[in-house]
Amino acid sequence: MKFLLLSRRLSQSTVLLIGLGLLFTGSLWGQPVPAKGHPDSSGWKNLFEPDLSNATMNPGGWVMEKGELSAKNGETIWTKESYANFVLDLEFKVSKEANSGVFLRSSDIKNVLAALEIQVHESTDGTKYGMVGAIYDAKPPSKDMAKPVGEWNRFTITCQDSRISIVFNGEKVIDADLNDWAEARKNPDGTPNKFSKPLKDYARKGPIGFQGLHGKAAAPVWYRNLKIKELN
Repeated sequence: MKFLLLSRRLSQSTVLLIGLGLLFTGSLWGQPVPAKGHPDSSGWKNLFEPDLSNATMNPGGWVMEKGELSAKNGETIWTKESYANFVLDLEFKVSKEANSGVFLRSSDIKNVLAALEIQVHESTDGTKYGMVGAIYDAKPPSKDMAKPVGEWNRFTITCQDSRISIVFNGEKVIDADLNDWAEARKNPDGTPNKFSKPLKDYARKGPIGFQGLHGKAAAPVWYRNLKIKELN
């Protein structure tokens, strides 16, 4: 009887400790719980310095004015630093017919298809796989959360090993495991994509980038409050 009581108390203690671990670390067995809302990122590291000294780009390709980052041509701007596991928090605003994207963990900054792209778009490229908030050509968002042209939107993008999650204007719209993309040029739902190798084989560490003026209209997009927090 004493043994049964001791076992029960130990079990209750174990559950309590696991619960406290989830509360304070947001993780279970080392894996973070995907964010359900936007964080307070005010104390996080700036992704780019105000003078863009930690960016890889040609002079004049991008500018930071009054805290807003925007492109002057079709060049992509990249971080000099590489990132593996992180939470990236940012705001963006599009103009009519604008087309841009957030590139994650690039293995080759000269080839945009060497990075995952989170689509930033005024509407879509004609398919749900090109709508704003999609993992481009791979997974559409679960719902359309885009605000009208001229209003600021917010992304919180979490990359942890093979897991990618996106909170878009307060709603989680992507929760994906790249290991599910096991074939080249094919998505898990059977639809085709442009990628010459499976997404499960994409780099798990690399620079973060933002696509410049793109598409027929070459319409501007603005970014601000670009903050990043690296994860263990």
